[in-house]
Amino acid sequence: MIREANFDGLVGPTHNYAGLSVGNLASEANLGRFANPRAAALQGLEKMKVLMDLGYWQGVLPPLARPDVAALRRLGFSGDDAQVLKAAAQEPILLAACSSASSMWTANAATVSPSVDCADGRVHFTPANLVSKLHRALEPAATGRVLQRIFADQAHFAHHAALPAHECLGDEGAANHTRFATAYGSPGVEFFVYGKHGARPGKQPQRYPARQTRLASEAVARLHGLNPQATVYAQQSPQVIDAGVFHNDVIAVGNLDLMLCHEQAFEQPMAVFAEIERALGQPLNRILVPAARISVSTAVKSYLFNSQLLAGDDGHVLLAPAECEEHPEVAGYLADLVGHSPIGRVLYLDLRQSMQNGGGPACLRLRVVLTAEQKAAVAPGVWLNEKNYPELRNWVETHYRDRLEPKDLADPALLQESHAALDELTGLLRLGSIYPFQA
Repeated sequence: MIREANFDGLVGPTHNYAGLSVGNLASEANLGRFANPRAAALQGLEKMKVLMDLGYWQGVLPPLARPDVAALRRLGFSGDDAQVLKAAAQEPILLAACSSASSMWTANAATVSPSVDCADGRVHFTPANLVSKLHRALEPAATGRVLQRIFADQAHFAHHAALPAHECLGDEGAANHTRFATAYGSPGVEFFVYGKHGARPGKQPQRYPARQTRLASEAVARLHGLNPQATVYAQQSPQVIDAGVFHNDVIAVGNLDLMLCHEQAFEQPMAVFAEIERALGQPLNRILVPAARISVSTAVKSYLFNSQLLAGDDGHVLLAPAECEEHPEVAGYLADLVGHSPIGRVLYLDLRQSMQNGGGPACLRLRVVLTAEQKAAVAPGVWLNEKNYPELRNWVETHYRDRLEPKDLADPALLQESHAALDELTGLLRLGSIYPFQA
């Protein structure tokens, strides 16, 4: 048995709206609002349970430890933890960056290639370097340690360091990576989307940065030992990046031999589709959404393409944010797709807390194709099940605040609460000590 597992990031206790992600319109629009970390984490857990109840393999990834006091000390703030936080509050952007709960966007955690695609027959992981944003650039080393703890068996899993932290090698992980295949166990086509080359001149956005480079994508493909004949690179349209499409997963989503994307997603889209079909060896099922039905602006507001596309017994299942159901144009379009396309069912979920920070269902998960033997080699405590789901809900309700704004990040009690919560979480997930404060 070979299946696709979804590993969702738990929203951390410091979830807040600090507006750190320029180019992410929702993040910018909600700057300074009160967040509800408890609701955010419970909404994410409910999403995971929906997939578990549908029979999908569903894993849980722990949040990173925040505030990152060690990073603040590296930036010159000194004293005990409370003094460091008080001093850092004088530079709110640095405190916010070191306190961000953005590791919940596990689509950016890494690029993952299944064993059937890799030359050595192992599943390969490369954490994204996330150099385009300060708050995210603090994550790669810790993310790598967590992935190595969960996928520890070297006979089945291979781990690489994040690419060198330079804008020429900007890497945003699986948010710009899709795999197409006739079946999960068949060799597939690994599809990398980039915003600019990285070293050569060419088209690129003018208003917002292109976060992913082709140089980075090519480096990841080499590290994973991918077949060059089954690896396809495509440039994202600079115009849609400037319209707020900061990752490819905001304008396109794919699974197996199906792609759902906006007609304006790529430069030279017909050539892109032809290249994927050549590598796949068969036609690609394409649902090309016309701008006349759904504008790029509407796609960004509703996060239509940040839905999860899941293989089901009676066609694909589209797991969409509730905002899609609330938008008449999008809801009408999706209703037209059901029964008239490979999508057989649409499920809507309320992820409003994460949506207001700029990410929907697909942002919250990392896809990992596994054989039954590889699944058995994963740290067993991270699989969501009927026993630990209520335990995790109770953990959130016990430890998380229901109201948080950026100024609260300087509160020493928040740091203590976060450490207490994460210390208990590693026990629930049976991961041992994974955080520096546990050493």
